[in-house]
Amino acid sequence: MRILFIGSANSSRLLLKKCFELKLNIVGVCTIKKSNNDDFCDLKKYFRLNSDISFYAKNINSFKAYKWIKNKKPDYIFCFGWSQILKNKIIRLAKVMTIGFHPSELPKNRGRHPIIWSLVLGLKKTASTFFIIRDEKVDSGKIISQKIVPITKFDDALTLYNKIIKVASSQIKNFIKKKIKVNKSKKILFPKKSNYWRKRNFTDGKIDWRMSSVLIYNLIRALSKPYTNALFYYKKREVKILKAKIIKYKDNLKTVNLEPGKILKKTSTFFDVKCGHGIIRVLKIDKPIRIKLHEYL
Repeated sequence: MRILFIGSANSSRLLLKKCFELKLNIVGVCTIKKSNNDDFCDLKKYFRLNSDISFYAKNINSFKAYKWIKNKKPDYIFCFGWSQILKNKIIRLAKVMTIGFHPSELPKNRGRHPIIWSLVLGLKKTASTFFIIRDEKVDSGKIISQKIVPITKFDDALTLYNKIIKVASSQIKNFIKKKIKVNKSKKILFPKKSNYWRKRNFTDGKIDWRMSSVLIYNLIRALSKPYTNALFYYKKREVKILKAKIIKYKDNLKTVNLEPGKILKKTSTFFDVKCGHGIIRVLKIDKPIRIKLHEYL
């Protein structure tokens, strides 16, 4: 079983590592040399792959990439952690099938930044999903393996990331062992129409203290490592929040009439901020600031 692997993210690295541990016949690895993505990984450099087995594919749909993949004669193509849409000419190079991976409960929540949006929206669960890439429609193929991953209020981007990859690694072992065939697998499901999550932008990471403490907390944990962190501005300086929690004062009546953004309490280790509804305790930031009690953010 000849497998061609395509990926350029930390999830790609962890899933490719699992493939190597399972001693799968990886005949080629397509990755990229550099990227602005927060969870980027150069698979060639990380695994110290030689040029015979690895290829830098800045454009996976280029003629050069097409020719290189075709020469590897793959039975399967694994596309795990890749931001470009595969064109049909690449998809059809796999003799058996091309398989994609998406960390959401497909057919719901297709599209970009699934881990971030799951946390921002305060979802209680997500999933690790492998599906057949049959055409150029994003995350729309038949599901061959899906495992639910619960999300707790204590999860952040990194813990959820690790939980999903752990589940995904076990799935690879199972569906490879069963040698899935397109027409024979009983586990293939036909997804229905659903929503698509958009690509996030810089504004999505800015904290507006008029938001509720729950929404702000979800934003902070969603953008924690390996991502860029949620931020606010203090005297025109960008400040990133690395850790925070929601708190309740014993006498909330004292804060009801206070405006959002006001510093309610300050110590050497934290400061409390009044939100549109509720209070956030900021426990760790990326740089020291001389904030004062009763100031406004």
